[in-house]
Amino acid sequence: MSFPDRSESRRRRARTIACSLAAVILFPLAIWLPVLRLERFGHVYETGILRGCFDLWGDGHVVLAGVVFLCSLVIPVFKLFGILLVTGRFFPVSRRFRAASFRFIDLIGRWGMLDVFLVAVLVAAVKLGNMLEVHPGSGAMVFTLCVTLSLASSAFFDPHSIWSESESE
Repeated sequence: MSFPDRSESRRRRARTIACSLAAVILFPLAIWLPVLRLERFGHVYETGILRGCFDLWGDGHVVLAGVVFLCSLVIPVFKLFGILLVTGRFFPVSRRFRAASFRFIDLIGRWGMLDVFLVAVLVAAVKLGNMLEVHPGSGAMVFTLCVTLSLASSAFFDPHSIWSESESE
């Protein structure tokens, strides 16, 4: 197995950092803007991710609120800042810590899409024929872009750079 040359490694790191920073910048919009628009009997209800968590909690759906909060807010924040920590030289950390952080990011990243599946099941369960119309809100595109940038930053990241860059410094 051959390792990428130094210039390729720098390009990959720059792409990883750029995608992660863009996702971090867009993330507040993604959780505040309305992601879902429900219309029933002429009444319109729009909700964003954060407000949806609070509404679910207030309606007594504590487990559902916890899953959405964890998968839509906590895991993406840990993943994005973790990638920035592992990729960049923002904080002086050891190779061992960077490697452990990368393994943790890889582990939690798999659970980041659980909420999308959950919302799809919830919409399918709630939709009552033509009585309820469900439309994506303006925040759905921003949230999708955030998720795409997060996935791109993970794809661009080269885990071998944790060891090779530290050895060459």
